Amino acid sequence: MSTIAIVGAGPGLGAAVARRFGREGFQVALISRTQANVDKLAEDLKGEGITARGYAADVRDPDALTAALNAAAEELGAIDVLQYSPIPHRDFLKPVLDTSPEDLRAAAEFSILGFATAVQQVLPGMRGRGHGTILLPNGNSAAVPNGKVAGTSVAFAGEAAYGKMLHDELATEDIRVGQLIIPLAIGGDDANHAPESLADRLWEIHAQPGPFRTAVEPAGE
Repeated sequence: MSTIAIVGAGPGLGAAVARRFGREGFQVALISRTQANVDKLAEDLKGEGITARGYAADVRDPDALTAALNAAAEELGAIDVLQYSPIPHRDFLKPVLDTSPEDLRAAAEFSILGFATAVQQVLPGMRGRGHGTILLPNGNSAAVPNGKVAGTSVAFAGEAAYGKMLHDELATEDIRVGQLIIPLAIGGDDANHAPESLADRLWEIHAQPGPFRTAVEPAGE
């Protein structure tokens, strides 16, 4: 049975993606900093007939993240889908003139190095099996730099560049790497930005070959 690992799993998009892939027969590894939170979500999913387990790891701690992904693979099975979607810390959302080198370093550790750590842990297995998917749900600053949220704009750009290079290199190996740009708040008034709708879009990226980047259009546009 296939496993999806959701790095940055929470009660919104992470839970919706877990349910969407769970309905397709995937087992779910839920990874976040707080064990109690992912344990609660795992219990909720089990009540819906989905096999899920929670693992605690801070994405800025490469040893902890590697250990969590390794434990998930051992306990649930090979990770065929990786979603990297931790919510950026508020310190990364400062205006550009208030953003220090340390802020940028922390944002890069969070979005670029954490992502690279997760990829390097799961990619050898995907390549060995000849299939896999890496999903990157990102805010609009990943596509259009926003000086009001400088840290994420810089770090998401690096994350996207790494993802695009992976997409190009791995396409012939049936390993899909896709970024979903989400321009509005998740779970707001726009129906296309509801967690369940976004989870459907991420499932489509997994299920069908396509370009690296796709974007959610606000309802009515």
